[in-house]
Amino acid sequence: MTSTRYRKRANLRDVAKLANVSVATVSRVLNSPDSVAKNTKAVVDAAIAELRFVPSAAARAINSGRSRFVGALVPTLDHAIFARYLAALEQTLSDYRLSLVVATTNGDAAVEAQKAQTLVDIGAEGLVISGITHEHELYELIDRCQLPSVATSYYDPDFLLPTIGYDNVDAGRIALEHLLSLGHSAIAVVHGSLTSNDRTLARIKGLEGHDDAQMSFLEADLSVEAGCAAARQILAGKQRATAVLCLSDVLATGVLYELNRQGVSVPQDISVVGIDDLPGSAHTTPGLTTVHLPVVRMGHATAIAISEWIENGVIPAEKLFDTDLIIRGSTSPLHVD
Repeated sequence: MTSTRYRKRANLRDVAKLANVSVATVSRVLNSPDSVAKNTKAVVDAAIAELRFVPSAAARAINSGRSRFVGALVPTLDHAIFARYLAALEQTLSDYRLSLVVATTNGDAAVEAQKAQTLVDIGAEGLVISGITHEHELYELIDRCQLPSVATSYYDPDFLLPTIGYDNVDAGRIALEHLLSLGHSAIAVVHGSLTSNDRTLARIKGLEGHDDAQMSFLEADLSVEAGCAAARQILAGKQRATAVLCLSDVLATGVLYELNRQGVSVPQDISVVGIDDLPGSAHTTPGLTTVHLPVVRMGHATAIAISEWIENGVIPAEKLFDTDLIIRGSTSPLHVD
């Protein structure tokens, strides 16, 4: 059996010593190779190869004063909507030679403020945050550090930071008006936590002003399991709802699973609508009618905005994306016996 002996990682000085050049020359080979004579570059490249030298990002940050990363704070990584958004964000940041570091907050504003401080401590050049409800400490940090920061998943042109997102009030309204147009008036609304979640609060606000709707509200954790439990609660109610409006596709998926398990036909017996348009929502049984939230386009736009701010000092304007109703098989006109 062959044993491998690990040695200390080579540094810039080791390369310079082996190549018999200055540290500054090695640095020029790495950062501006066209400024170095071909013969000198060849000697330095040979030393780099022999020592298996890999430039240290930390060392470069010290020398340049740049970490070249953006911090993003999101409630969770458990659901596809955040994964799709972050993937788009990272993809476009890389076009600017910027990296992404993600921290999760579990929807806790105090945790968010602490993790934002950690991101700043390790050199974040910008922050991307979710929504517009945050601790005062977070705003103080952003102001004190003069840190480029953008709020996403929400649109508010009067917010103190640029917002790039969609109208959550409108998303709730679109979903409800679809059910009302089909003749449904007894509607169960299943939503996530209302604590510090301005997106959910805004979607509920979008349900106001419809006197012809008799709505009951059920709060649930943002999970498929909680959606299943909500469906059981709805079925056990004294007055059966003819439709369920879920303020996220995650909850709607759980509701569909449980209704199918209980032998309740969707949409013949009850209609179900969600908000998000997750990739799997087109493949549930039946396909889920939902309000499409443009999270991929939002991710790309956010990356461009924060990158231009960091690299070129261009403070972005707010940006509003439309939300659209995607009609699938989970909703139909009210069946009257």
